[in-house]
Amino acid sequence: MNHFKTFALLAGLTALFASIGYMIGGQGGMVIALMIAAAMNFFAYWNSDRLILAMYQARPVSSTSSPSLYVIAERLAKRAELPMPRLYLIESNQPNAFATGRNPANAAVVVTKGLVQRLSPEEVAGVIAHELAHIKNRDTLTMTITATIAGAISMLANFGLFFGGGVRGQNNNSNPLGIVGVLALALLAPMAAVLVQTAISRTREYEADRIGAAISGHPLWLASALDKLDRGRRTIENYAAENNPATAHLFIVNPLHMRSIDGLFATHPSTADRISRLRDLAAAQGTMPMVMAQS
Repeated sequence: MNHFKTFALLAGLTALFASIGYMIGGQGGMVIALMIAAAMNFFAYWNSDRLILAMYQARPVSSTSSPSLYVIAERLAKRAELPMPRLYLIESNQPNAFATGRNPANAAVVVTKGLVQRLSPEEVAGVIAHELAHIKNRDTLTMTITATIAGAISMLANFGLFFGGGVRGQNNNSNPLGIVGVLALALLAPMAAVLVQTAISRTREYEADRIGAAISGHPLWLASALDKLDRGRRTIENYAAENNPATAHLFIVNPLHMRSIDGLFATHPSTADRISRLRDLAAAQGTMPMVMAQS
């Protein structure tokens, strides 16, 4: 059901993008819009991981530079039946993490210095398992495409505001909305795109929590980690994320300083709600210990 909902939301986002192109430039505008979207997605498919890693100045982690983190990730990747992902560390004191890459064979898990320093090994395992769930579900590619189309919609909206619906002249009768309608669409479309983007993100986060808990075998590891991550992001600023807010949806918790919880434009579901679901899952499974397995 979650995969169907994600597909439906992506289809709606694409349709919105094509509609804006049509309203601004008629049939030709729609074709150009779709061509731009295809080119942007092609570029993002092959280069998104390198771009995001460079944006956050992530440095690679090896079995010698951080053996404990490497062993945790290696063990969990084996449990998830996934190739060992590349590991990276970013110099941010805010505890957080994200995954990137177009497929499991080219995936990377990125953690912050704050996460490694502030979380226990069990909590780190819960976070890594969550990110491996995103990789297993290919959410990294889905969210890249979503962010690309949403960004393109904002670009088209700015284009529409600049031309005011008069791209093809004042006698253009192919535009059913007229200049006022195009201007209204140009203002509202980016808001609609953000709503769809956040809906997809929320859906995938709940699913990654569930599958990540199954990978680690201990839902409470992730529940405890989420509590620390949420408190940490409220008091510690992630400067790179603040400068690149379009990437906020990639993180396990929202890295930006926002007050809304499950608000209209929140990129993540309520942390309290996520923790509650994980505790219910742990109670149903009878998995209560908080000690990292040594096997």
